[in-house]
Amino acid sequence: MSKIAVIGGGAAGMMAAIRAAERGHHVTIYEKNEKLGKKVYITGKGRCNVTNACDAETFFEHITGNAKFFYSAFYGFDNFRVMELLEKLGCPLKTERGNRVFPISDHSSDVIKALRKYIEKLNCQVCYNTPVKALLTEEYKDNDTAFYEGNNVYEYGFPEKAEDNKRSEKKKKNKYVQKIVGVELAGGKKVFYDNVILATGGVSYPSTGSTGDGHRFAKELGLNVTECKPSLVPFEVKEEWCGRLQGLALKNVTATLYVDGKKVFSQMGELLFTHFGVSGPLILTASSVLAQKKNANDVMLTIDLKPALTEEQLDKRFLKEFEEGHNKQLKNILSSLYPSGLAAIMPKLAGVEESKPAHSITREERERLVRNTRELKLTVIGTRGFAEAIITSGGIDLKEVNPSTMECKTVKNLYVAGELLNLDAHTGGYNLQIAWSTGYLAGDCVE
Repeated sequence: MSKIAVIGGGAAGMMAAIRAAERGHHVTIYEKNEKLGKKVYITGKGRCNVTNACDAETFFEHITGNAKFFYSAFYGFDNFRVMELLEKLGCPLKTERGNRVFPISDHSSDVIKALRKYIEKLNCQVCYNTPVKALLTEEYKDNDTAFYEGNNVYEYGFPEKAEDNKRSEKKKKNKYVQKIVGVELAGGKKVFYDNVILATGGVSYPSTGSTGDGHRFAKELGLNVTECKPSLVPFEVKEEWCGRLQGLALKNVTATLYVDGKKVFSQMGELLFTHFGVSGPLILTASSVLAQKKNANDVMLTIDLKPALTEEQLDKRFLKEFEEGHNKQLKNILSSLYPSGLAAIMPKLAGVEESKPAHSITREERERLVRNTRELKLTVIGTRGFAEAIITSGGIDLKEVNPSTMECKTVKNLYVAGELLNLDAHTGGYNLQIAWSTGYLAGDCVE
């Protein structure tokens, strides 16, 4: 059996170590923190949304891009197998609204405890407070050759005929150009291994140890790392009135996101006003879509406060309220239509005097109120940073990794899993499942 080093003791790293050890390999986990699963501990607001109990087709719909890359990993260790494993290890689970799966105890520490005990039972060595400084490599040579021209790789034999000018200009190149032989620790100590599984996480929540080490290792090896952006993160908006609604939560509203005039997202759910903009489940999901857009200049968010009503129905509702309170001031009538904070702001946004009696409100003014109710506009000027982002969008280019094994295509014996990859999804347990599945596949394929 082989000696395996797993760099990173988060969700992907723990699962990779478990699977590799189950197969009889000698596994060492290098964790820079004082404990395993530090980021897992804070997921789901400390409750740990371990996965989503939806069907496979629905699951793939929630991956923001590159879903096909995830097929092998998911079908090899899907959401139901994750649930089965955790319950087998003594962590009973429950399924809540939206098929989100949590431990019955509502404590993420129970998930980590179950996995840690199993890791110990499998005799994995865990080196805490042990950062890895670099990966040790050497040039790789074997008879398995390929040919390249630019970025195109050809896996048929080297041309023997000199007159074949096009092919004779191509250079001979190994499939693997390097191979991993071990790791160098922060103190300078070098430890040699047969395989290394890289699972250091992205750059979100850097306080948990996700500081981009894995991306640095990848770049040093010549791998392409795509631009990293905060994802599943609140929006910052231009409108100052938004801050006056700080703490106001809205349920059953529809948020629609436009990027450079094109609608890219629309969904019903919950959102929360903050001192800087908007947050909540709807906004976090919208941010994962925005993170996929390059050079987004004009970003507009609209909120439909009454999505269950048509414009005609909403207009009739206004008319009814105005007729019943025809002598009341507008600001006093709107309190029956909106939460108090919004009721105070809506007249100004619609350009109607708040003290105006209901009986004197014109049809045009009423239409403006309807329009603002159905399409409350916010100008998105950015997102919060990585310190508040649940996940990282971007990372090691998926073209660098074999989706059937998680092994790097150009560096033999190097496997990559989890948030390091340019693979992410909406909120709801999907991202942790990506970590579990890719980690498991890496541990299952190390030789």
